[in-house]
Amino acid sequence: MDNGASSYRRFLEGDESAFDDIMKELFHNLVFFIDQYVHDIHTAEDIAIDAFSDLIVHRHRYNFKVTLKTYVFMLGRSRALDYIKHRKVIDFVELSQSEELADDEKALDEIVLADDRKRAVHAAMGKLPEDMQTVIHLIYFEDMTYEETAKVMKKNRKQIDNLLYRAKKELRIILRKDGEFLL
Repeated sequence: MDNGASSYRRFLEGDESAFDDIMKELFHNLVFFIDQYVHDIHTAEDIAIDAFSDLIVHRHRYNFKVTLKTYVFMLGRSRALDYIKHRKVIDFVELSQSEELADDEKALDEIVLADDRKRAVHAAMGKLPEDMQTVIHLIYFEDMTYEETAKVMKKNRKQIDNLLYRAKKELRIILRKDGEFLL
């Protein structure tokens, strides 16, 4: 599929239901991606909604030079980094609320990471540095090209190649240590 570009064209032509199709296709993956930055599922959902709101408010900013998925992930990453930069207060959560938050996060994991292999890789990915986690997530879980990943991460193609090589090497080491060599 064209990752939502045809649906967005329909939306621009006045078909409001096309935006629902875009949301269904990209929302959960975007939330999961943003959660890797902000480490709060509810904040990640809010930021994802803001990114989609930007598509509605600024209808003609998206120029179809990259896939819609890449564009939305770029918006999400940018907003997540802005959130982190401007966050000044640490929220404290009561123990009873933390169980609800954990349940919400598990539900999202179940949607995005459907099988055991992906869960094992995801757990091992949590031990990698942030850039390595991001490059693996975008390329393997979001099926983005190296060029799209480079745009989202604001790096060049060679940096993505090198980062992915190092990330896969580190991931293999972690999975071997954990006894779950899957790659």
